[in-house]
Formats: sequence, structure tokens, C-alpha cells
Amino acid sequence: MTTYPTPGLRPENPNFSSGPCAKRPGWSPAALDVSTLGRSHRSKPGKAALQQAITLTRDVLQVPADHMIGIVPASDTGAVEMALWSLLGARGVDMVAWESFGSGWITDVVKQLRLDDVRRIEADYGELPELSRIDFDRDVVFTWNGTTSGVRVPNGDFIPADRKGLTICDATSAAFAQRLDFEKLDVVTFSWQKALGGEAAHGVLILSPRAVERLETYTPAWPMPKIFRLTKGGKLIDGIFKGETINTPSMLCVADYLDALGWAKSVGGLDGLVARADANFAVIDTFVESSAWAAHLALVPETRSNTSVCLSIVDPEVTALDTDKQAAFAKAMVALLDTQGIAYDIGAYRDAPPGLRIWAGATVETADLEALMPWLDWAFATQKAALKAAA
Repeated sequence: MTTYPTPGLRPENPNFSSGPCAKRPGWSPAALDVSTLGRSHRSKPGKAALQQAITLTRDVLQVPADHMIGIVPASDTGAVEMALWSLLGARGVDMVAWESFGSGWITDVVKQLRLDDVRRIEADYGELPELSRIDFDRDVVFTWNGTTSGVRVPNGDFIPADRKGLTICDATSAAFAQRLDFEKLDVVTFSWQKALGGEAAHGVLILSPRAVERLETYTPAWPMPKIFRLTKGGKLIDGIFKGETINTPSMLCVADYLDALGWAKSVGGLDGLVARADANFAVIDTFVESSAWAAHLALVPETRSNTSVCLSIVDPEVTALDTDKQAAFAKAMVALLDTQGIAYDIGAYRDAPPGLRIWAGATVETADLEALMPWLDWAFATQKAALKAAA
């Protein structure tokens, strides 16, 4: 294999995975307040820590006072499933998807809940669906940021304020890096393992007053697993939104989340987090603009994610290969960077088109992305030489 001189500068932190994501700069286990470990989560200190996590989440994300915030099991997946199983069925539903996770919610609604009145509004990787097709007299389920496609909605302007249905938004790779229009969103879900780099297994569920009203006036036709139950006797179980979790949470994960939230406030809260993610995206975008081989998977600039940045390899000799060989080329680039300790876990998602996916959220340092870009060229050139040698 032909070898090329390696770039001189290396990222200090090679963690560019899209989940779990990089820890906040300067993170150390010693920074965590572990005084709740070994205590019941129902003890006064345990409840206080969980309530503090909810309070700081509201503060940093600028969640309206009339929206309820709960910590729930099973990461963002658990939070979304709770919403789907508890709220859908009262109206027809429009399922909007343009990447694998949105498509997964369609599968759950059609094949598991087996709802009759379901419309699918979909687009290929790299594009947004035609949002004007959405009927907001119906319930609507969509992702704010397509984690596996790098395509996001630019804002909430497409959602009417006078909608009759509920909007259920999976925002797991958008929260803490993009501005969510909470007045247009009735359910918001995310996990803190994404944009804040927290430890996994816990989800966050945010409900608007309209969502609470639905919960208290509608009973789904199907049995409800205990882990999904948000009501009792027709009333919201409000303890969930005061730190009384449905099942036992990891207090170590909660301590880690509190540390991340404290850091978020120290960099300017939501404004600071968005600015950091935008600056990180700008580094990759500048690289792509001058690259002969890399392009954004997201076709429209206004819809490009500033967190899960997905890149396609557009070199003619690579695109002339069949899909399996294109995927093998991209995987070989990823392996080269991993072996060098330059970038870990930056391959495209398994269901996405072949390419790279680089996390650019706020916990990533801009200098590390600046150091990474020449290494992408190095990995491409090295693998391109191997491709020619094998021909």
C-alpha cells in the first residue's frame, strides 16, 4: 500500500462518535458528586438530585414553565415509545421520516400498535420530506434532527399554532445544540448521552399542556406495560415529573448528567451550546467546500445538521464501484483513522448510504475538528492508492 506523510497535528480527543458522544471538555470521574450512590433514589438526596436534573434541564433548554419534564427509562427510545403507546390512536397520525430512526417509529406504529389511520410522509437520505403535506389536524410524529442522515428541520415554522393534533418530536440529536420551538411541540424526547455526552440508559420526556390533556382524556385500546404508564385513574402520574422515576435510575448517570448540565451553564447555556456546535459544523463545512472527494449527504444547506454531520464520498472512481465496495472503501478509511488513534466510530450508520458521520456537538472542541480535517484527506488518499493497487 502506498503511504502518505501523516499530518503533524492530532486531535487531543479522538471521540467523534454520534452516540454515546464525547464527554464535556475537561471531564473526569473526580468531578462527579457521587454522594447519592448507594442511597435509594427515593431518599431525600436521591429525589433532590433527580429534581435538580429536571430543573437544570428546563433552565438550559429554555423549556416553558407549563411544560412538564420527566426522566424515564431506556434512553430516547424508551421516551419515544412511551409517547407513541400512551398518546396515539385518538386521531389519525402522520408519520414523517427521512432516515432510519424516523423509519423505525413508522414500523412500531404500523406493525406493533397496528393503527389503521396512518399516513407515511417520507424522503430519501439527504432530503427532507415535503413538509407541506403534513396534516396537523392529525397527530404528527417526526425527528427534529435526522441522526443518521445529517438532515434537520430548519425551524418550527411549518407547524401551525392552531393545530388540532399533537406533535411528537424525537429530538435526541438536536437538544442542547439546536433551538427547539417548544410552543410548537407537544412531546419532546431525547437522551442525555447525545449532545451533552452523558452516560446512557435514561431518557427525557417533555410534555406540553395539550399532551397532558390527551393523556387525561384518552385511554388507548391496548394493554399498557407498566414501564410506559403515565397515568393512574385517569390522571397524570405527576411524580414522574418531580424526580419520582418509574423504575430505578442509575444515580451515577444522574450525577454525570448534573455535571454536564453545570458545564452547559458555564459556557453560556443554550446560546453557548448552539454557538459551539455551529462553530464545529463550520469547520467541517469549510473542509467540504474545498474537497474534491467529500460532500454533505444533506443536499440543502439550510437543513444540514450541526451535530451529526454526514459526509458522502463523491470521488468518481469510488462512486463507480458497487454499493458494497463503496461501503468497504468508507469502512477502510474509518479503520485507518481508528488505528492511528485519530478518530473513533465515525462510520456511517449501518442503514445509511456509505460514508462518514462525524459528531460536531457542543462537547467536541473546535480545535479537534480542525486537526481532524487533514487526516480525512490522508485516509482518503491512502485508501484510494490501495484501491488503484488492487485494480
